[in-house]
Amino acid sequence: MAKAAKSTLTKSELIDTLHSKNGTLTKKAVTEVVDQVFSTITEQVAKGTAVNIVGFGKFHAVKRAARTGRNPATGAVIKIAATTTPRFAAGKAFKDSVARKK
Repeated sequence: MAKAAKSTLTKSELIDTLHSKNGTLTKKAVTEVVDQVFSTITEQVAKGTAVNIVGFGKFHAVKRAARTGRNPATGAVIKIAATTTPRFAAGKAFKDSVARKK
């Protein structure tokens, strides 16, 4: 039987992959770049700025209104506060690439 594909790529595995594909950057430099990209996206979305990477996707914040819900264990009605959550919408090229892999 063929070995099943791994379902998760960790941050350290991503860094290792990028390091192996790039012959000029050290692993430390690749780690710094990856950390800076993630922190910049996080900071911008937290400020309310959408981050659009053409061909890959768009990171943005979505406001969720306050609402009522139910405690699944007791059935009691609870108030859920308004909040802002991060969202990611995949770009067309990314969607097409994933669709071709099936």
